Amino acid sequence: MPAVELELELDAEAELVRSWRIEELERAGYQPEDARHLAELGHVDLHQATSLLRGGCPPDLALRILL
Repeated sequence: MPAVELELELDAEAELVRSWRIEELERAGYQPEDARHLAELGHVDLHQATSLLRGGCPPDLALRILL
């Protein structure tokens, strides 16, 4: 597989993962803008981010914890 083709495939896969993370964060209760921001940060654990809200943590506090 040529390098350019591989790079395009990896970019497409990364975009699918980012979109999935955004959807999961929004489903958990984050506002769309906050979900996009969190999804783009590689150090933010998706399970921790969603668990905080599902455990009753207000979104603004969860953002402060995660960021």
